Amino acid sequence: MADTDTGAPPKVVLVTASLLVAALAVAVAVVALTKSSSGQPGPNQPLALVSVPAPQAGSPDCAKLIAGVPATLTSNGKELSPRTLAEPAPKATVAWGEPDPVVLRCGLERPPDLTQTSPLRVVDKVQWLQVEQGDSATWYAVDRPVYLALTVPKSAGTGPLQTISDAIAAKLPVKPLKF
Repeated sequence: MADTDTGAPPKVVLVTASLLVAALAVAVAVVALTKSSSGQPGPNQPLALVSVPAPQAGSPDCAKLIAGVPATLTSNGKELSPRTLAEPAPKATVAWGEPDPVVLRCGLERPPDLTQTSPLRVVDKVQWLQVEQGDSATWYAVDRPVYLALTVPKSAGTGPLQTISDAIAAKLPVKPLKF
């Protein structure tokens, strides 16, 4: 019932509404604090990666390449530190940066998108097939003895791709494309 003098709702309704708003604010704060400490990836936490078929991950070529990649990458003028991978970590895989990491995988199966008409880009003497996916792109090196994938967030710029291309060119010989 409205207060007859002012037309405002009764004080009981106003007090109850105020208490509900306060309770909702406390609940949101508790959920936010709980979520940030519930094992969600954050600074210095191991990066969990989905396993993908990589039949040649244990090859000498992958071992040679992974040993030769730089400890850090530069992305838009910012240094990306190496990430520890959560167990079980995929073989021949390294990652850099937070919160959206750059991930290099070696020894993968031939990319299904690779055909004779696929648009390829050459970056520092390495032929790449780019596959866009949401907020990132995966670049597949397709002209080496093993297939490699470099997944890069769109915000990373071209620095990681150029640096990894240099490492690939220095460590792995060029091979003819296989379709």
